[in-house]
Amino acid sequence: MRGTQLKYNFESFEMSSIGIGIVGGGYMGKAHSVAFSAVAGVFQTALRPRLVTICAQTETNAERYRNAYGFEKATSNWKDLISDPAVEAIVIASPQHTHHDIAVAALNAGKPVLCEKPLGCSLEQSRSMVAAAKASGVANMVGFNYIRTPASQQIKKFLMEGRIGDVTWFRGEMTEDFFADPKVGGWRSQGIANGTMGDLAPHMINAAHTLMGPIDRLCASVETVHKIRDGLAVTNDDQAQMMCHFENGAQGHMFFSRVATGRKMGFAYEVHGTKGHIRFDQEDQNVLWLYTTEGPETERGFRKILTGPAHPDYLHFCQGPGHGTGYQDQIIIEAKDFLTSISENRIIWPSFEEGMEVNRIVTAAHDSSATKTWVNVKDY
Repeated sequence: MRGTQLKYNFESFEMSSIGIGIVGGGYMGKAHSVAFSAVAGVFQTALRPRLVTICAQTETNAERYRNAYGFEKATSNWKDLISDPAVEAIVIASPQHTHHDIAVAALNAGKPVLCEKPLGCSLEQSRSMVAAAKASGVANMVGFNYIRTPASQQIKKFLMEGRIGDVTWFRGEMTEDFFADPKVGGWRSQGIANGTMGDLAPHMINAAHTLMGPIDRLCASVETVHKIRDGLAVTNDDQAQMMCHFENGAQGHMFFSRVATGRKMGFAYEVHGTKGHIRFDQEDQNVLWLYTTEGPETERGFRKILTGPAHPDYLHFCQGPGHGTGYQDQIIIEAKDFLTSISENRIIWPSFEEGMEVNRIVTAAHDSSATKTWVNVKDY
């Protein structure tokens, strides 16, 4: 992970404790609440989180989450959460149209922020959030949790060590089927930021950046499969595909879909190199597959590697090889990274900058699809 020194005055915190405020108590709000409750015990972090305030849309829901997750206080006003001196770091787990205002206000108050992906609803919003983060000098991070599995961290190490030679090709997908039924509608079918390119694609684009580096140019096709849902016209996309060239010279292809029938957590990728091949599928997240051109042809083949204590971050959860980690553990690893960024006074990737870079690719892809042309990412 890349580290950049911050100007944040860590001495303002009590070294053994840090008050956490979380905006949003639903799917990701619960995941982050559990993660910050567990992280100090799992990783023995220098900072031990204290769940101070949970914020939800109504006082009733906020109080319900407070009681369920173990927070000290509840509120329906995120501004009150930010202004509370007992809240020393903030997690944004609310809908993405709320991210910008909450993050900017928190950063302006000098409080570190972990924001769920996507960073902003648009590239303009993300740029504004990055500017606020730079001006504040405090820790900031985006919630790209899938790339934090022990298997994906090990694959990154393999690539950095040249285990499969020079990389030549990347194929990635982020495919699910929660919207495969055209009768399903609601808020997810409205607004470009809630479409597949805004919701699912950022995870795989981030994975491509992590494993391959920056994208130089791309050509994309974005489409809506079911144009009417629940009696309303759909205003965003169901699936998209993208050809790309990376700055390191490798080519790539990515596919994103929320209508991929049968796919539940299709965060999957493969990397080809001059001396081998690596592949991974999140639906079997404790396994990575490695092929190398070593030895006689009659003995070559993919090697199934089960994750274990020798792989990054695994040992903190379990001493048994092959026993495996799960989705919640990814969020705990993310919480550890965020606390480390604060306690060590440095930026730990993926910061708001990476969130903005992902927004650049999403914006470029939409423009490429509209114009049916290749586009240069540097133009964005």
